[in-house]
Amino acid sequence: MEYHYLVLIFTLTFALMVQSNSAWLGKTEKIIADTEDYLDKNANAAAAAMEAYNPELLASLTDTDSTRRDLHECHARNPIDKCWRGKADWAENRQALAQCVTGFAKGTTGGAAGEIYTVTCCSDEDATNPRPGTLRYGVTQEKPLWIIFERDMVITLKHTLVVSSDKTIDGRGAKVEIAHGGGITIHGVNNVIVHGINIHDVREMPGFGSRCGCDGDAITVKSSSKIWIDHCSLSKGVDGLIDVTVGSTAVTISNCKFTNHDKAILLGADDKHTEDKAMHVTVAYNKFEGITQRMPRCRFGFFQVVNNDHCGWGIYAIGGSSNPTILSQGNRFCAPNEAHLKKVTMRTNANEEEWKNWNWRSSDKDVFENGAVFVPSGVDPQLTPEQQEHMIEAEPGCHVPKLTCCAGVLSCVPGQPC
Repeated sequence: MEYHYLVLIFTLTFALMVQSNSAWLGKTEKIIADTEDYLDKNANAAAAAMEAYNPELLASLTDTDSTRRDLHECHARNPIDKCWRGKADWAENRQALAQCVTGFAKGTTGGAAGEIYTVTCCSDEDATNPRPGTLRYGVTQEKPLWIIFERDMVITLKHTLVVSSDKTIDGRGAKVEIAHGGGITIHGVNNVIVHGINIHDVREMPGFGSRCGCDGDAITVKSSSKIWIDHCSLSKGVDGLIDVTVGSTAVTISNCKFTNHDKAILLGADDKHTEDKAMHVTVAYNKFEGITQRMPRCRFGFFQVVNNDHCGWGIYAIGGSSNPTILSQGNRFCAPNEAHLKKVTMRTNANEEEWKNWNWRSSDKDVFENGAVFVPSGVDPQLTPEQQEHMIEAEPGCHVPKLTCCAGVLSCVPGQPC
């Protein structure tokens, strides 16, 4: 009991030090995180010891509104976040973010080889001849650019936002929303990063020039490669939130938060697009809440779904057709309460005699709650050297709440760790 008490006092001491001197935050973060890990594992014993000795101190430590918890409730827990979030100079060295991508999009640099372009205007009046200072002007330039935002802004796109190769859209340091208009289209290009953007209430919008209209997807990736979508918040669109189709590959979708929507992620256009057999996509450290289906929905290709938090579903969590390889590793699946919705998986356009040979595998690190059931099929596939190189090592599913606690857009302040 005395040992648990000392651990709690040790934690409180560091919390007070952080409050009194923010410069120590980066140095003490790992120590406090390690202490929290200990406390999580020994919470009952520690709480009982403190309750017996000092109930008031226990209450202050467990107060969810305390400054200490505000500072440390979401540490950089996963490898992507650990790569950059603890650095106070992230705003002066933004392009370093490109060194943090992992999974099948590893090597994506976006606009790191180019200049910083600052969006100063939220208007979107002329898609054919966009005005300098707008987001559309930046993404259409035929050169590498790292695009940032001067201030908070809501951008309502009159048409889909067509992004050219070698671009990064970096929303860190501002509250940036793309809402109530078109979404983002990444078509026939390569080397694009989209980070820290809140995309919601996307609508069907008309085309312009030779471009087709927007069908209501928040982000469309078509016939493109080396695409990294990280720390975006996506919700309430007309169609899907992220579609990756028509021969796209080398894609990582990470640290995103998907909420209040029907279809989250589509990987593979339809059963006729056999070019998607070459598709490789990583879905990692994302949180799904209030989503009906497609977390993700896959066709043909090879997909690692690793350390995501599936907080219920309305039809299924992971689905697919056309013989995709799906490796579920270290995910958390919390089934809905309805008895007929306990199954994680759904296979379509095939009978059991066919789909039983599809390689849909659940690792022993997956966690199933509230009666969730993953129906496996096939065998553990023999990975190619390239596949092995780009696999993310899964942590146990019980760690998923911490790994995904900061999914979605972050509130980053220049000069401070994010």
